[in-house]
Amino acid sequence: MGNETNIERGFKRKPTKPQIIKCVIACVLFIIWVIWVGNPFLLIILPFIIDIYYTKFIPWTFWKKSKNKTVRSVMEWVDAIVFALVAVYFINTFFFQNYQIPTPSLEKSLLVGDYLFVSKMSYGPRIPNTPLSFPLAQHTLPIVNTKSYLDWPQWGYKRLKGFGKVERNNIVVFNFPAGDTVALKFQDRDYYSLAYYNGGSEAIHRNPGLYGKVVYRPVDRRENYVKRCIGLPGDTLELINNQVYIDSKPIANPKQMQFVYYVETNGTRFGEKNWETLGVNKDDRGTEDGSFYVNMGGQNVSLLEYMGFSRNANGTFNPVYRIPLTQEGLAKVKGMSIVTKVVEEPGFIGGLTYPIGYNDNWTRANYGPIWIPKKGATIYLTPDNVALYIRCIRNYEDNTFEEKNGKYFINGKEATQYTFEMDYYWMMGDNRDNSLDSRSWGFVPEDHIVGRPLFVWLSIEKDKSLFNGGIRFNRLFMNAKNL
Repeated sequence: MGNETNIERGFKRKPTKPQIIKCVIACVLFIIWVIWVGNPFLLIILPFIIDIYYTKFIPWTFWKKSKNKTVRSVMEWVDAIVFALVAVYFINTFFFQNYQIPTPSLEKSLLVGDYLFVSKMSYGPRIPNTPLSFPLAQHTLPIVNTKSYLDWPQWGYKRLKGFGKVERNNIVVFNFPAGDTVALKFQDRDYYSLAYYNGGSEAIHRNPGLYGKVVYRPVDRRENYVKRCIGLPGDTLELINNQVYIDSKPIANPKQMQFVYYVETNGTRFGEKNWETLGVNKDDRGTEDGSFYVNMGGQNVSLLEYMGFSRNANGTFNPVYRIPLTQEGLAKVKGMSIVTKVVEEPGFIGGLTYPIGYNDNWTRANYGPIWIPKKGATIYLTPDNVALYIRCIRNYEDNTFEEKNGKYFINGKEATQYTFEMDYYWMMGDNRDNSLDSRSWGFVPEDHIVGRPLFVWLSIEKDKSLFNGGIRFNRLFMNAKNL
């Protein structure tokens, strides 16, 4: 008897009824999950599940028999932590994810400090590109400041069946497409714009002291963004004076859409009550003193003068505030007795548009028309459209692309046309003039789609103390699907 193996003892041990029930439930759930994932190879794990709940050939909890109390205590904690990490990893990968709104690009629909409960089942969860990763860390482990994932193995794109698909006006969480390449000391900047403004990619690579190491990130390890889906695959999108047109027809604007306005007063400065009336947080309270100049016809002109604001006799301007406002907020500011002039910010202030250098006449307010790629659709390659779609062909669909003597070569073969392998989307913020979105960095490929926010489970106003209005109780459990 003393020489019996674990297997021999396992066969002699009579399982209890609860053990059998737990084993059957666990096996059924696991098999359903394998069918959903569509990878029968995973069934190799099934014998281990049966052993954990039923046969117990492997001494999974050997430490419980230890006579050393310290060993038992430590192993209990290890067991609980490992179980929690596995559960969190599984839930975070396939079902739900927490997301915090970091920027005001969707104000007033979603506010900075809103914590979202994001459903990955809405559009179907993705099989992770980097399966070996630490739960809840997007790409970097805090404190130790190292990668939170292993580069190997990496799996290709596969999306499991979900409850629906991305529709127009859905608020969507997605991985930042231009986040494939990152300069570590400028992680909040689009690398391609950073390179354009600073002498090109070679200049960035040659100066790691200033820009940091340049790294590549797999799709699922790129920063998470949240915007509103405005354009769908196959749409032709255009902005004319800030109005979005799809296939030449204007679409309904978001209820809480904002634009930036320059607000002049009679000399009286805004006080806290004015800002609270307008619902403008501290980060959005900008001022303009006339020191910003724009080049008009080869001549530098003060932006305020360009917009029609007049200087006083001493050469200065009355107080002018740069404020993002909804239509309701605009009506309120125009009704203030101290306000003398309100002018909407010109669209060209928004900086370069996607693709950089393509069309100098495109601005954030007047943009396009641009066709959004659709899976299975074929385009003829021309000098006019290659700049629009080269990132899709090369970066997102993993092809080589070269131009030689006016001819195009894809994967080494001459090509006159290209058929897209994925659907693409056009994402924009409701805070239109304070949003770096598809107008700046282009299309969002389908493999970058993470999920859809369902509700706000917590909302914190960072400008106030926690117990003095810091928690926005009126936003708790607010439905995010209908915004």
